[in-house]
Amino acid sequence: MPTEVTPAEVAREKTLGAAIALCARAAGYEPKEMTDALKMDKAQWSRWESGQEGVIWPKLTAVMDHCGNDAPLLWMLQARGYDLTSLRKRETLLEQKLRQAEERIKELEHARQIERALFRDLRVSA
Repeated sequence: MPTEVTPAEVAREKTLGAAIALCARAAGYEPKEMTDALKMDKAQWSRWESGQEGVIWPKLTAVMDHCGNDAPLLWMLQARGYDLTSLRKRETLLEQKLRQAEERIKELEHARQIERALFRDLRVSA
């Protein structure tokens, strides 16, 4: 389930390790839960948080996927000078189809309201 992490929260973190910890914390996970879920040892998690060990991309994406937020990625972007408030994710094909379906439903509902009003007006004037 996605969890929101604000740009302000990300900006407060000083290191990538702190952003990884924020990622888990925002999702409500303790380090033990993360290490269990990702099948890793507690020492490695500690090394990530302290910056003593680098994180490979597949493991970092697993952390973000498990937590439902992109705090470490956002931290890296912010550290490289990107404006987090202007970033947006691309729409997936499924999201695009859902948006289009919702737009079509709104159009049909609006047309139906017009038809009802027309029939009501016709009955009143008859």
